[in-house]
Formats: sequence, structure tokens, C-alpha cells
Amino acid sequence: MNDNGNHGDYEVFVSKDYFKFNAAHFIAYPGFRERLHGHNYRVAVRLRGDLGPEGYVVDFGDIKRATRAVCALMDERVLIPMNSKSLEIRVESGQVELTCEDGSRFSFPEADCVLLPIAHSSAEELAAYIAAGLRESMDVLPARPLLCLEVTVAEAPNQEARFRMDL
Repeated sequence: MNDNGNHGDYEVFVSKDYFKFNAAHFIAYPGFRERLHGHNYRVAVRLRGDLGPEGYVVDFGDIKRATRAVCALMDERVLIPMNSKSLEIRVESGQVELTCEDGSRFSFPEADCVLLPIAHSSAEELAAYIAAGLRESMDVLPARPLLCLEVTVAEAPNQEARFRMDL
């Protein structure tokens, strides 16, 4: 039983039309490289925990502000997975140069890219990246009685990946 006399746990779920980003990417791993393509990604956030003294888990406004900001960082960009073991990546003179195992090369203006600390630009790794960004940017989280944060990234309708982390 929590402090409010209620049994069970609580979840808040937020999915807004503006929780989105449009980005280009390709997946590369040893022996394979997708063609460069794009998605109209959609993001949703779920937080699980106990009620705080105000009667809510987390203020919806805090979730909306933080999620919108993380999405804006990737909107209309090329997603570059900086920890890739299948890509040689150089950033110099305002250009991002990628060389793939198969010899394919890409060159993008650095301002058109987002350099991500992930190994693959998959929906799964993007969900984990966004979750970590929310945990870091939402100053209110440490003060809340939270148990779990879940982020869903959809590449297309009915095609999504989820990442869940304990808090």
C-alpha cells in the first residue's frame, strides 16, 4: 500500500503528435549494409512508479518538454552511429565522412547530422538513447518515487521497438 492508501502501482503514458522526428539512416553490421533511407519516427514515453504527495507520478508537462527536446535533436538529420564497428567515421572540416566495409562512401555536412553514442541506428538503440536522454534531462526524476522508464520508437505504423530501464 502506498502513502495515499491505494494498492497497486501507477503508470503514466504520453504519446503526442509532436513526439516525432524525421531522419535518414542505414544499418550496417559485418557483412551487411542497408541502403540509405528515412523514417518518420514516432516516440512514446511510459513511466511507472508510486504517487507523489501531489497525487501524480510525474507532471505531464515535464515529460512533454523533455521528450520534445530530445526529438528535436534528431529531426531532419542523418543519424550517425559513432560506436559502429562496421563504419569508418571521420569528422573534419565541417563534413562527416563514412566508409563502409563494402567500400561505399558517404559525405554529409556535419550540420545535417547527429552524432549518436550508439553502435547501430536501429529503433531499439534509438529507444535506449532517448531513454538515457530523458533520464538525464528531466531534473524532477530523482525526486519522484519512480520505478521504471519505457520509451517506444516507431519507424512506421505497427513497427516499433521499446526500451525499458529501472530507475
